[in-house]
Amino acid sequence: MPLPRTVLRACSAALLLASLSGVAACAPPLEPSHKSPDPSPSLIAPEALRDDFDALYAGLQAAHFDLYAHRDKAAYEALYRDMRAGFDAPLTPDQARIAFQRFVAFGNVAHARIEPPMDAWERFRVAGGRAFPLYVRVRGDEAFVVDGTGGLAGLEPGDRLVSVDGVPAMDWLGRLRAHVSADNAYMAWAQMENRLPVLAWLELGEVERFAVTVEKPGGRRAELDVPARDRAAFTAASDSEPARFELDWNARQARMLDGGIAYLRPGPFYDNRPEAPHPWDPGAFVAFIDDAFRGFIDAGAKRLLIDLRDNPGGDNSFSDPMIAWFADTPFRFSEAFEIRVSAATVGSNRARLDAQDGDPDSTSAKLAAAYAGQPEGAVVRFPIDTVDPRPAPRFDGRVYLLVNRHTYSNAVNVAALAQDFGFATIVGEETADLASTYGAMEHFTLPRTGIEVGYPKARILRPNGDPSPRGVVPDIAIDTPIVPGETDVVLARAVEAIEAANATR
Repeated sequence: MPLPRTVLRACSAALLLASLSGVAACAPPLEPSHKSPDPSPSLIAPEALRDDFDALYAGLQAAHFDLYAHRDKAAYEALYRDMRAGFDAPLTPDQARIAFQRFVAFGNVAHARIEPPMDAWERFRVAGGRAFPLYVRVRGDEAFVVDGTGGLAGLEPGDRLVSVDGVPAMDWLGRLRAHVSADNAYMAWAQMENRLPVLAWLELGEVERFAVTVEKPGGRRAELDVPARDRAAFTAASDSEPARFELDWNARQARMLDGGIAYLRPGPFYDNRPEAPHPWDPGAFVAFIDDAFRGFIDAGAKRLLIDLRDNPGGDNSFSDPMIAWFADTPFRFSEAFEIRVSAATVGSNRARLDAQDGDPDSTSAKLAAAYAGQPEGAVVRFPIDTVDPRPAPRFDGRVYLLVNRHTYSNAVNVAALAQDFGFATIVGEETADLASTYGAMEHFTLPRTGIEVGYPKARILRPNGDPSPRGVVPDIAIDTPIVPGETDVVLARAVEAIEAANATR
């Protein structure tokens, strides 16, 4: 039996905060709670905090591919001075981690981040800690309540969030963004959809109640006193809400739809089987893909819809064999990685190479050769091999890729590649994750606190070379409802769009 929505969202918050993160503007903090996130904190002295803050900024300057890609250096320097001066009292390790992440997130690069104290969040929740109860989706410059309304009189999914505790909704949400790393606002809002309870706790600590103002679809406003919820109350609220359609991000499906359209939902581009001995062995995935395409060809399909909505991505050793079934020319997801050489990057690569017993054929060995003799700060190009289309039989019909704002990582690369090479028509909504990005994350460790800092060592451009910090923009836009219904209306609209496009050919 599937978990209730809010339980899934609470789990997703932990997982997502440990993967792609996002953030944007510097905003004044909300009034903090007097309660510490750590119930038994050990304190870090101000001198140690300042030493590690210096090491944090120096490490980012040395190793990040372009720390100032989205932020003016003068603004970063000003924030550094202001925050450093503020480290004049001891902090707990959790408080230091939260503060340092705000500094890293200021750069607006998704792959530069410090992971939040999720162990402290878990202790808090297990002990009965209460959190902000609502989940919100931002569209344009407005926020709408999506989940968490069960058992709350006067609140319904689809209500526009006007304010929280007297603060305009977008300003309140904007302050929470300071805990998230993202290259643009669209990415930040998309990632925050599943994280509001965690982010509100990081910013406010435990709060008993929230004064929430919403606007109903007809324009009527309601001012409500909304209690925070513990974990059991989240579950009870979810159970009381009406059923609605939810995508299974982990599912692999291959079937024929009405009208002779082949439908493929490949699932993650890694081995997600519980019994899988290694997640990065593509053998089982490739066998599934091969069987799917042979079945489509045997069924006489001339149109194929590949569904990448909510796909978390993975590795191109999985996705390339899928693309090879419908590609008509050699392809690659990027011409090359551009990698900035630093002591942290060279050291991280050396550790991986040592763990592989110096395998000369490994990517780590090839990277070590590329770094050899290069001064710190140099940028090296690490070429990406091209992949040939598979020999006949191949799928020679029209291909459509369905994406949404929660299509991530390598799944975005698949969509960008298919669009740029002309292999497929992209349908759906713009991806929040970027088609050209700063990525290939590495880490360095701060000497006094032991906090691990993630940073992007590389710039990865989509095949057409456009460096714009945007996701994949669909060729055919399909609106995703703010509040899902009981059926998959987006898939139905995608099928309608495919049939309409082919009717005019």
